[in-house]
Amino acid sequence: MGTKNKKKMKKLDLLEMPNPERMRLMKEVRERLRQKIMEAKIWQRLLEAENLTINGNTVYKENEELSGFYIKNRL
Repeated sequence: MGTKNKKKMKKLDLLEMPNPERMRLMKEVRERLRQKIMEAKIWQRLLEAENLTINGNTVYKENEELSGFYIKNRL
Protein backbone atom coordinates (compact mmCIF):
# COMPACT_ATOMS: atom_id res chain seq x y z
CA MET A 1 0.00 0.00 0.00
CA GLY A 2 1.50 3.23 -1.14
CA THR A 3 1.32 6.46 0.77
CA LYS A 4 0.20 9.72 -0.75
CA ASN A 5 1.68 13.13 -0.17
CA LYS A 6 -0.54 14.63 2.55
CA LYS A 7 0.17 18.20 1.40
CA LYS A 8 -1.35 17.57 -2.03
CA MET A 9 -4.53 15.95 -0.69
CA LYS A 10 -7.54 18.10 -1.32
CA LYS A 11 -9.88 18.72 1.60
CA LEU A 12 -13.54 18.20 0.78
CA ASP A 13 -16.51 19.71 2.56
CA LEU A 14 -19.22 17.05 2.38
CA LEU A 15 -21.89 19.52 3.45
CA GLU A 16 -21.22 21.76 0.46
CA MET A 17 -21.12 18.88 -2.04
CA PRO A 18 -24.15 18.03 -4.18
CA ASN A 19 -25.92 14.94 -2.86
CA PRO A 20 -25.22 12.63 -5.88
CA GLU A 21 -21.52 13.49 -5.80
CA ARG A 22 -21.36 12.97 -2.02
CA MET A 23 -23.05 9.55 -2.33
CA ARG A 24 -20.64 8.51 -5.11
CA LEU A 25 -17.65 9.58 -3.01
CA MET A 26 -18.91 7.72 0.05
CA LYS A 27 -19.51 4.59 -2.05
CA GLU A 28 -15.94 4.74 -3.39
CA VAL A 29 -14.50 5.19 0.10
CA ARG A 30 -16.52 2.22 1.44
CA GLU A 31 -15.33 0.05 -1.45
CA ARG A 32 -11.67 0.98 -0.84
CA LEU A 33 -12.07 0.18 2.86
CA ARG A 34 -13.63 -3.20 2.04
CA GLN A 35 -10.72 -4.00 -0.28
CA LYS A 36 -8.16 -3.02 2.36
CA ILE A 37 -9.92 -5.16 4.96
CA MET A 38 -9.94 -8.17 2.62
CA GLU A 39 -6.26 -7.65 1.81
CA ALA A 40 -5.40 -7.47 5.51
CA LYS A 41 -7.33 -10.70 6.17
CA ILE A 42 -5.52 -12.47 3.34
CA TRP A 43 -2.11 -11.31 4.64
CA GLN A 44 -3.02 -12.46 8.14
CA ARG A 45 -3.95 -15.92 6.82
CA LEU A 46 -0.70 -16.10 4.85
CA LEU A 47 1.30 -15.19 7.96
CA GLU A 48 -0.43 -17.94 9.94
CA ALA A 49 0.11 -20.62 7.28
CA GLU A 50 2.54 -23.43 8.02
CA ASN A 51 3.02 -24.28 4.34
CA LEU A 52 2.22 -22.20 1.27
CA THR A 53 1.84 -23.84 -2.13
CA ILE A 54 1.16 -21.93 -5.34
CA ASN A 55 0.40 -23.84 -8.57
CA GLY A 56 1.73 -27.03 -7.00
CA ASN A 57 5.04 -25.48 -5.99
CA THR A 58 5.82 -25.11 -2.30
CA VAL A 59 7.07 -21.57 -1.82
CA TYR A 60 7.08 -21.54 1.98
CA LYS A 61 7.49 -24.16 4.70
CA GLU A 62 7.46 -23.41 8.38
CA ASN A 63 10.88 -22.17 9.62
CA GLU A 64 12.26 -21.81 6.07
CA GLU A 65 12.69 -18.71 3.94
CA LEU A 66 10.22 -17.73 1.25
CA SER A 67 11.30 -18.96 -2.19
CA GLY A 68 9.96 -18.52 -5.70
CA PHE A 69 7.58 -15.77 -4.63
CA TYR A 70 8.01 -12.05 -4.12
CA ILE A 71 5.84 -9.06 -3.36
CA LYS A 72 6.05 -6.09 -5.68
CA ASN A 73 5.55 -2.76 -3.91
CA ARG A 74 2.98 -0.46 -5.46
CA LEU A 75 4.26 3.11 -5.42
